[in-house]
Amino acid sequence: MHVGLATSAGRADRPNEDFVGAVPGAVVLLDGAGIPGAESLCHHGVAWYTHRLGGALLGHLSRDDGRDLADVLATVIDEIAAEHRDTCDLADPSSPQATVVLARAHRGRLDYLLLADSFLLLDQARGAPQVITDEREVLARRDCAAPLSGVARGTPEYDHVRASCVTALRARRNRPGGYWVAKEDPRAAREAVTGSRSLADLNGVALLSNGASRIVSPYGLTDWPGVRDVLAAHGPSEVVRRVRQAEADGGSDARSPDDATVAYCTHLSR
Repeated sequence: MHVGLATSAGRADRPNEDFVGAVPGAVVLLDGAGIPGAESLCHHGVAWYTHRLGGALLGHLSRDDGRDLADVLATVIDEIAAEHRDTCDLADPSSPQATVVLARAHRGRLDYLLLADSFLLLDQARGAPQVITDEREVLARRDCAAPLSGVARGTPEYDHVRASCVTALRARRNRPGGYWVAKEDPRAAREAVTGSRSLADLNGVALLSNGASRIVSPYGLTDWPGVRDVLAAHGPSEVVRRVRQAEADGGSDARSPDDATVAYCTHLSR
């Protein structure tokens, strides 16, 4: 497997809370959630959490034993929680957490796992690319934000309703009927989106954090087949560059820069 990696911090004054790494036959991408106030709950911080979690995942995957990916993730979530459970308030909904994407080539198959709103692009040998994500956080966020409809921004009422929406969303985190992220509870791994494809059916695979996926939505710079073409022609750094350019141009859809990370894997057969 040949792997190209690119990552960029959203802000120069903050650490990159994404993590990406690879070992022979496997790739890991995490998107850490930088929630305001998390530092008071865990003095290690979100970047520490994603790097510890990502490094431990790579360590387990390097064994190349074909172990179920959800089992691997559950083990690692528990391991990292044990490292700071005695010093940090891990039960609080705002303590460090991360989305997870894993891809592993093993015995002629590509096994994958997604937890929360990062993206996996499968470049199929025939037809358009298949894009996989875990939509539950997006759906929960949309549902919780519904009370803001029609409320004028910048008003005390808006601020009050928005605070209630944020509280409601956090209450759904790692709960049945809500959405799931890697945090302190290993049971979240069992809620991940998983699957497997024959390597013979794939030309390549890409993993994108939410910040990198902005190239498609909301910026509309290209579609997912276009992302595949950009990756094939220029590699993952070009996807990140185009996202940063859109943010710098400051159009109507521009958002505050987010950490953006891409892994692009080709020559998958093992």
